[in-house]
Amino acid sequence: MNRIFAVLLLLTAAVLSGCASSSPELRPYTADETRELALEALNRRGLSFDEYHAKKVELLGTAEKNVGFDDRGEMSAEQAAPQPGRSS
Repeated sequence: MNRIFAVLLLLTAAVLSGCASSSPELRPYTADETRELALEALNRRGLSFDEYHAKKVELLGTAEKNVGFDDRGEMSAEQAAPQPGRSS
């Protein structure tokens, strides 16, 4: 009886120690993962268009320029769209 009890006790201890030590290794997030998580959280916040883009620029750290416009807000001549009634 003592032998069976000792074997059960050792088996229980082995199972419990195996369960306790098999936790997954935690690693810190990379900068890209952190940025992606922040952008996902930003998408879920329900901000207005202007607020969303202001926060997005803040997160990304780069100012997004309006493509095709110069500093005065005028359209570039290189990207002119054809207008009806005018020949090019």
